[in-house]
Amino acid sequence: MMEMNDTELLPSPFGFERRFDERGAIRWMQENWSKSFMFSALYAALVFGGQHYMKPRPKLNLRLPLVLWSLSLAIFSIIGAVRTGSYMIHILRSSGFRCSICDQSFYNGPVSKFWAYAFVLSKAPELGDTAFVVLRKQKLLFLHWYHHITVLLYSWYSYKDMVAGGGWFMTMNYGVHALMYSYYAARAAGLRVPRPFAVLITSTQIAQMVMGLTVSGLVYRWMQQGDCPSRVDNITWATLMYLSYLLLFSNFFYQTYLRRADKAKTQ
Repeated sequence: MMEMNDTELLPSPFGFERRFDERGAIRWMQENWSKSFMFSALYAALVFGGQHYMKPRPKLNLRLPLVLWSLSLAIFSIIGAVRTGSYMIHILRSSGFRCSICDQSFYNGPVSKFWAYAFVLSKAPELGDTAFVVLRKQKLLFLHWYHHITVLLYSWYSYKDMVAGGGWFMTMNYGVHALMYSYYAARAAGLRVPRPFAVLITSTQIAQMVMGLTVSGLVYRWMQQGDCPSRVDNITWATLMYLSYLLLFSNFFYQTYLRRADKAKTQ
C-alpha cells in the first residue's frame, strides 16, 4: 500500500473528527450492513403502500417541512463535500491520482473518517425524500426509488470492507447532493431558480456516473497488481450500479431538457 509523507497539505481535523472511532464504526457495519435490506424492503412497502393510501385523498402542501428537510440535507452535503474534498485534494497533491483511488486512508484519515461513516449512514434517512413525493402526490420516477435503494445497499456493503475507490465515490456524491438539495430547498421556498441550474445538476450527475465507471475500471486494473484493495464482486456491483445510473440519468436529461425543448419549438 502506498504511503503519504507530505503532511503540510493535510487540512486540520476538528476535535470530533479526530476523536471519531472508525474501527468501531467499521466493526458495527460489518455486523449490521445486511440491515440495509430491511430498510430497503420497509422503504418500498411504505412508498407503494403510501401511494395507494394517498390515491383517494387530497395532496398535502408540506412546503415548510420540505424547505427544512432539503436545507438540512444541503448543509450536511456542503460540509461533507468541503471536508472530504479537502482531504482528496491533499491525497491528489501529495501522492497522485492512483493513490487517491487505491489508498484506504480515506476510511481512517483524521479529517475524512467521520464523513465517510456519516455518508453511508445518511443513505438511510435520505429515503425520507420519497415521503414528500408520495404525500404531495407528485410523479414517482423509477430512477428516484431505484437510486435510493441501490445507493443504500451498495454503500453499506462497501464501507465494511474499506474498498478502493470509496473516497471518490463519496466525495462526488457529497458534491452533487450539495447542489441538488440546495436547489430543492430554493424551489420549495418558492424562489425562482434559473433553468440552467437544473441542467447543471443533471449534467454533474451524469459526469459522476462516468467517473464512477472510470474509477471502478481502474480499481479492477490496479487490483491485479496488488495495491488496490477490492474484490471482483464489489467492482461488478459498482459497475452495474453506475452503468444503470448513467443510462437512467441520461434518459432523464434527454426527456426533460432536450425532448421538451424540441416539442416547444414545434408548437
